[in-house]
Amino acid sequence: MSFDADLIACAQLVERGDPDRFAATMAAPVEARKVLFPVYAFNVEVSRAPWVTQEAIIAEMRLQWWTDALEEIASGGLVRRHEVVTSLAHVLDAKAARLLQRVVEARLWDVYRDPFEDHAAFSKYIEDTAASLLLAASQALTGDTPAAFRDLGYASGLAQFLRAVPELERQGRRPLVDGRPEAVKALAADGLNRLQQARRERGSMPRAAQPIALAAWQAGPVLKQAQADPRRVADGTLGASETARKARLIWQAATGRW
Repeated sequence: MSFDADLIACAQLVERGDPDRFAATMAAPVEARKVLFPVYAFNVEVSRAPWVTQEAIIAEMRLQWWTDALEEIASGGLVRRHEVVTSLAHVLDAKAARLLQRVVEARLWDVYRDPFEDHAAFSKYIEDTAASLLLAASQALTGDTPAAFRDLGYASGLAQFLRAVPELERQGRRPLVDGRPEAVKALAADGLNRLQQARRERGSMPRAAQPIALAAWQAGPVLKQAQADPRRVADGTLGASETARKARLIWQAATGRW
């Protein structure tokens, strides 16, 4: 599989819509990029689908379109023509397509303004939107879904979600089950525990899957900031400088550690 027009379009979509994952993917081997760019382009498209319209029914229809496209891939039948879907069809098997369907289903929460029912519902949302994405990428790249990616995906997804809290609130959402500083601190600590668990399981991860872990390159620093000072979540000040971020990514790519 070469970098054809569809794959280039996927890379450009990720570059515009998810620059952090774009940087992480560019630090991966070229052969891995051919799998990761379609998966991450899919994520860009699905994550923004609930936000491009004020009409809930239209947003649901957009998400259903992706569910149906993934079903076509999973069933091995005729697949609709679309730059991202066509690229996905080249790299996904049925298991990976089903994992991505979880991502689509979870994004229904973004369509409405209802809060999460409880912490279990919140955790499921993070796992389905973030961990399932890494697991699908791993299945597509290596034919395996290491348990480490479930924990790493959760930690990474939680870090990204905490950074998005101010914007979600501006959009009229209630993103956190409990927004008190002590609750946010505990939430960040839980994410760090999941990150540590992923690190303990790192040895069982196929070497070919290592580039996928680059997508979580900011999880540790962001969660540590949120735990140390939960007010940074509400203030929207989580994250490091551009120089520090680039240095960390280079270090991770060179060492394979995260």
